[in-house]
Amino acid sequence: MSILTVKNLSHGFGDRAIFNDVSFRLLKGEHIGLIGANGEGKSTFMNIVTGKLQPDEGKVEWSKKVRVGYLDQHAVLQPGMSIRDVLKSAFQYMFDMENEINDLYVKMADATPEEMEKMLEDVGVLQDTLTNNDFYIIDAKVEEIGRGLGLEDIGLDRDVTELSGGQRSKVLLSKLLLEKPDILLLDEPTNYLDEQHIEWLKRYLQEYENAFILISHDIPFLNSVINLIYHMENQELNRYVGDYDNFKGIHEMKKSQLESAYKRQQQEISELKDFVARNKARVSTRNMAMSRQKKLDKMDVIELAREKPKPEFHFKPARTSGKLIFEAKDLVIGYDEPLSKPLNLRMERGQKIALVGANGIGKTTLMRSLLGDIKPISGEVERGEFLHIGYFEQEVKGDNNKTCIDEVWDEFPSFTQYEVRSALAKCGLTTKHIESKVAVLSGGEKAKVRLCKLINQETNLLVLDEPTNHLDVDAKEELKRALKEYKGSLLIICHEPEFYQGLVTDVWNGENWTTKVF
Repeated sequence: MSILTVKNLSHGFGDRAIFNDVSFRLLKGEHIGLIGANGEGKSTFMNIVTGKLQPDEGKVEWSKKVRVGYLDQHAVLQPGMSIRDVLKSAFQYMFDMENEINDLYVKMADATPEEMEKMLEDVGVLQDTLTNNDFYIIDAKVEEIGRGLGLEDIGLDRDVTELSGGQRSKVLLSKLLLEKPDILLLDEPTNYLDEQHIEWLKRYLQEYENAFILISHDIPFLNSVINLIYHMENQELNRYVGDYDNFKGIHEMKKSQLESAYKRQQQEISELKDFVARNKARVSTRNMAMSRQKKLDKMDVIELAREKPKPEFHFKPARTSGKLIFEAKDLVIGYDEPLSKPLNLRMERGQKIALVGANGIGKTTLMRSLLGDIKPISGEVERGEFLHIGYFEQEVKGDNNKTCIDEVWDEFPSFTQYEVRSALAKCGLTTKHIESKVAVLSGGEKAKVRLCKLINQETNLLVLDEPTNHLDVDAKEELKRALKEYKGSLLIICHEPEFYQGLVTDVWNGENWTTKVF
């Protein structure tokens, strides 16, 4: 049975078309991977099917009484709520039912026998619903999910406004899983999750009985949980049975078949046009020329989709730094309370270091303390000479209403407009994206704008905080290649072993020095 049906969907922003006459069907128990390059419209599609966005044309139909759970990259948590409050809000519909039962009991005092019978029947139905949905063991369910995604370590009574990006993602994901919806819509759920909890989510989704649609650029994760692929490209949505590797093989084959058919047809068109041009004026051959012209007019011409620009990253080197990059002596990091034991760390020129470990242990705080952005609780950091640092932040707060061109031009005022456009295009952005405001871009496109600023800066030390979040497969591969080629030093926070393995010279695990209990 179809849970969700999308018919003839068309949508765009300004003069930029995202979908053109797209149709889609989700059946019970299907585990779908929704894939495509950055900016092809995956998050827009999710917003349309959840009713957050009205399409320009087309219909979205859900089957009756379907409960939908949506993990949104940009959901807001209310200040003043604890993690426990947010998780319990997953059961709000059941608390409402309990209130309804209590109201019915109050009304029974003045009811006629017929009304009483009806009310008792309603109470029975509501009571069964509460029992079947584990209402009376809510606290145990909250604790169980909290343990699975590492929220108990943070503290379930912690205020949600104090959480890091990764911890916030875990809270939203935990709430969604507690809601046990009929269909899960997951938009990049592994962003900001650490390796241990990605593994937990993988097992959860493998055993998940209901349907889900998953957007993810983490291919090993995607392959392990889905059985269908829907691919977004050039305003189309195409279905492939199997995992990502299977899709890739079929997609490449279809592409090469189309290119061969296109070449053959272009050859035929050229020959027909040549015959018509040479023979239409001669009486003896005019009929044959007209017949070929008719064939040309009726021909269904094959069009190849315009190749999307693939990103090219080349980091600009600055002069060589001194041998010492930094040395931390008895460094204790934190804000109001210590996040680490006293640390003695040293980084030298040419080292490429991955900083790994669970969310919330202070990886970003350590990084910023080493850079001098945050004052340590105690200890000191000696930074080497001639450091030219390029820093990629994990998240940039607030909406950016500048255009992409202005964003880069403000950073590099000596560039000509041609140089700015060319720099953005090299990062895989099209003309339409380049002229758009940064605020309307997808997460991956925003990351590419920030990378554009970074690669045009002269650096000898790159400090990158989860740079692969939101990036599509091509951009990730190109970033890894560029970082391997980079002659300077590198300090990177990353939760994707496939990305940092073969790239870094050392791995520092923050769980060895954190004061947090695991």
